[in-house]
Amino acid sequence: MTDRVILHCDLNNFYASVELLERPDLKNKPVAVCGSVERRHGIVLAKNDIAKHLGIKTAQTVWQAQKLCPDLVLLDAHYEKYNHFSHKVREILYEFTDIVEPFGPDESWLDVTGSTRLFGSGEEIAYKIKQRIKEETGLTVSVGVSFNKIFAKLGSDYKKPDAVTVISKENFKEMIFGLSADSMMGVGRHTYLKLQRIGINTLGELAAADRRTLKSELGVMGEKLWYYANGLDMSPVVSQNDLPDIKSISRSTTNKLDLINNEDVWKTFIGLSEEIARQLEENDFYALKLTVMVRDESLSWESYGKTLDNPIHLSIDIAREAMSVFNSHYDWRTAIHSIGIAVSELILSSEPLQISFYSSDDGENDNLEKECENIRERFGKNAIIKASMIDFDINIKQQKNFGG
Repeated sequence: MTDRVILHCDLNNFYASVELLERPDLKNKPVAVCGSVERRHGIVLAKNDIAKHLGIKTAQTVWQAQKLCPDLVLLDAHYEKYNHFSHKVREILYEFTDIVEPFGPDESWLDVTGSTRLFGSGEEIAYKIKQRIKEETGLTVSVGVSFNKIFAKLGSDYKKPDAVTVISKENFKEMIFGLSADSMMGVGRHTYLKLQRIGINTLGELAAADRRTLKSELGVMGEKLWYYANGLDMSPVVSQNDLPDIKSISRSTTNKLDLINNEDVWKTFIGLSEEIARQLEENDFYALKLTVMVRDESLSWESYGKTLDNPIHLSIDIAREAMSVFNSHYDWRTAIHSIGIAVSELILSSEPLQISFYSSDDGENDNLEKECENIRERFGKNAIIKASMIDFDINIKQQKNFGG
């Protein structure tokens, strides 16, 4: 069986690099892109390499960064520009393969196994992509080349900026076993502390550990990390262009900042629910099941589902049910990196509905939501928004319609 050829492309210092395209005068100065002080207390969203070498870190508060580096140049974030460049880069990637899995606005996995006859080896494709992105956008990208997704991402992180790193079946032990265990995707700060408590500090030690011990200490994730470290990850690159018939509808998002409390989660659910309700309306669907997906710093998704007493299709009902499911299952062990909602067991709105005797739905919310949607269609998506969403930014970046 032919080994897969997987690439992971990571745009270097993405937000800062985009801003510096229009500010060449700042090329040799420490620069940080910061969130609004008024809205989210002002933190560093991205920094250039000069600032990084001076100790500036992502998620640092602005005042901490300025105290560390008084000459730090602060720039406002412009998300419309980042979306533009993200789409432009993705168009380049699709010229090499149609199997592209975005991982946020600045990262993507590519399965180029079937493209090697056209474009050369995985390493050759990586250099071609790197050159195209630099020529057509002015941005640089680090690319990892490997036989699975975990090692491809490890490769893109291995040497930055503007580099190509190949991690193969022949060299992976030599290249990665000496690295700290938390350099691999899936090992966040809390997981790393747990690993250290059982004497595991490096990826080599993780690969050599007893699987039963790992599972006992970290649950299913512990065993999964053992597979990752030993190069046994077989997860596919999931193309968004290769979707089956609609059996469920979902939206997920990675916010600019991690979610840290229920208020953040509720506002995010409002935004996600409006997108889901819009597609339910377009397809004349109601939903009988709702699932909440949560990804914390371990970068693995956990899902919590609920079969509903009544079929739903309104955004406020979707958000309320999602919040109920979330509160029943998530214990805030750590902040949330990404979150999503999926609705499934879809039925046509024309089908007879068995409504609960206790349902209070008299059609008023339905009429109100339809009128709001009419206004948005005429005057734009943001023409009318819920009061709770004022000054709260959410970037709904992903839709999945998948088989049940």
